[in-house]
Amino acid sequence: MVRLKRLPTMMRGQIQTRVLCRVRWPICLAGFLIGSAAAMGTTPAHLPIASPKDLPAGVAAIIPIRDELTDVTVDGLKRRLNLARDRGATLLVFELDTPGGLVTSALAIADLIKGLTDVKTVAWVNTNAISGGAVIAVACDEIVMARSSRMGDSQVIMSTPEGGVQAVPLELQPKAYSVVVTEFRASASLRGYSPVLAEAFVIPEHEVWWLENRETGDREFVFREEKIRRVGESIFSDAVDTTRPWRPVETYFDILNNREEPLTQPVDRSDRLLQLSPSLAHAFGFSKGVVSNEAELKSRYNVIQTVRIEPSWSEVLALWLTSPYIRGFLMTVILLAAYVEFHTPGLGLAGVVALVGLALFVGAPYMTGLADVWEVLFIVGGLALIALELFVIPGFGIAGIGGAVLLLIGLLASFTPPEPGRSFPLYFPTMQETLTRLKEGFLVLVSSMILSAAGMVMLGRYLPRIPFLRQMVPANPTPSEVLIDDPYFGAARVGDRGETAGPLRPAGKARFSSMLVDVVTEGEFVGPGLPVEVVERRGNRVVVRAMEPGDGHV
Repeated sequence: MVRLKRLPTMMRGQIQTRVLCRVRWPICLAGFLIGSAAAMGTTPAHLPIASPKDLPAGVAAIIPIRDELTDVTVDGLKRRLNLARDRGATLLVFELDTPGGLVTSALAIADLIKGLTDVKTVAWVNTNAISGGAVIAVACDEIVMARSSRMGDSQVIMSTPEGGVQAVPLELQPKAYSVVVTEFRASASLRGYSPVLAEAFVIPEHEVWWLENRETGDREFVFREEKIRRVGESIFSDAVDTTRPWRPVETYFDILNNREEPLTQPVDRSDRLLQLSPSLAHAFGFSKGVVSNEAELKSRYNVIQTVRIEPSWSEVLALWLTSPYIRGFLMTVILLAAYVEFHTPGLGLAGVVALVGLALFVGAPYMTGLADVWEVLFIVGGLALIALELFVIPGFGIAGIGGAVLLLIGLLASFTPPEPGRSFPLYFPTMQETLTRLKEGFLVLVSSMILSAAGMVMLGRYLPRIPFLRQMVPANPTPSEVLIDDPYFGAARVGDRGETAGPLRPAGKARFSSMLVDVVTEGEFVGPGLPVEVVERRGNRVVVRAMEPGDGHV
C-alpha cells in the first residue's frame, strides 16, 4: 500500500506501497472474537455558497473519520454508509480529523464518496484533513471547515544516510507522486477546484501564484513559469508592467474576520507545502464556509435532525491494538505466558494466553493494512523452526538460530510498511517514516524483553509462594517426591550380593535371596550360577559385576 503523513513528528505525508487485496487471517479473527499535470488552472475568486433553501429538509448523517486511515477505516465506512441509508439520510457529512494514513485506504474512501451520486456529500474539516484527509475532503461535493482547522500537506520525503531528509529521487517520483496527484486533479476537475493548487498539495517544489486579469476580473492560480510569462519577475505592485493584463492578487476576503486582508505572494512557496486555513481555503475556492458545531451545520444545510454514526467497537479495538504501547504490553504478556507454559506440564491457560496474545500482536497490524502476509509467514516460519529445534532436533543449531532470526525480522517488519518502488525480498528502509517505524518496533521489542526478563525472575521466585497462583508455577519437587516406587522391594541395592540365574550378555537375570532381578553388567560376559555384586542402582536399572574368587558368596 501507499502511506501518507501520520503525524508532524513522523515523516510528512509519507507514501508507502501496499498490497490491495488479501484474505483475512483466520487466527486474527479468532483473536478479535476473544478480545473483542497542467501548468495552470482556473478557479473563481469566490465560489457560490449553497443556500440552505437549495437543500431539502431531512436527516443529516455525520460520519466521523478520525486518526490514521487504514483498511479497517474503509471497511467500517462501508458499514456506516449502509446504516446512514437505512436511517433515511439525505445529507452525508464526513467529519474529518485525521493526519492521513494508507493512501490506498484514502483513495478507496474517495472512490466510495464520489460514487454516492444520489445524496449530497460534505467534508467537515474539524479539525484536520492532512494528506489522506485532504484526498477525502476534495472528493466530497463541498467542503466546510471549523474555525481552527487546516487541510493539505501531502509531502513525500526520504531520509538520508546522515539522518537528514531529501526529495524523492527522480526514478521513484512517478511511483511516489503519480497516484496521489492523479486523484487530486481528478477530484479538482469534478468539483471545480484549481488543479494547480490540488497538485501543490502533493509536490513541494511547486511555487504557486494567484493572478488577476485587470480587464476581465478573472483570477487564476499558476506556477512560477507561467507567472513570469504573464507578469514578469517583479513581485512589487509599483514595478509591475501596467501594459500587461495580468497582475498578482493583492488582497483576499477573510471569511473569519469578514474583511479584506493583504495577501502574501506567492501563495505557495517552493520551500513549503500547501496547507490551507479556513480563510485561505474559502478564498481559494475549496471551502464553502465556516461550520464550528452541529447546530451551525443543521442551520446551514436546513436539516431537521443529525444522526452521528460512530465506528464500531471492533474497529476502534483494531486501531487501538496497533498502538506501540499496546503492542509492547502484548509482547511482554506473550513472553511471560510462554515462560510459565514451559515450566508447567501440558497445555494450560498460560499457553492459550500466549497464543491469543501472538494472534493479536500480529493480527491487528495485518487487519489494519500495516503488516503484510510476508511478515506473518516469517513469524510462523520462525516459530516452527524454533519448535523443531526444541522438540525434534537435539541441541541448538542452525534451525534454532534461523528460526530466531526469522521471528525477529517478522516482528520488526510488522511495524514497517513497504516503500514505493521497493518490495519483497527484504531491503533496508530509506524513507523517514519507515525508519521511524523500524526504530519504534525495535524499542518496543527490546523494552518488552527487558520487562519480561524481570517478570520471569519475579515469577520464578515469588509466584510459587502465592496461594491462589501457586499452580501456575509449582515449587521444585523434593527428592522424595521424585523417587519412583522400588520394583524390587528393597532387594538388589548397591553392595548386595547374589547369583546369576542365567548368562549375562551383558543383560540377564540374577537372584538376590528369593527375588529374581533384571540386571546388566558393565560390558563383560558372566556365566550362569556365578556370584555377582551390585555396583550401581538407578530406579529399576541394576548394574552388577562378577565377584572375584575369595570374595565370598551369598
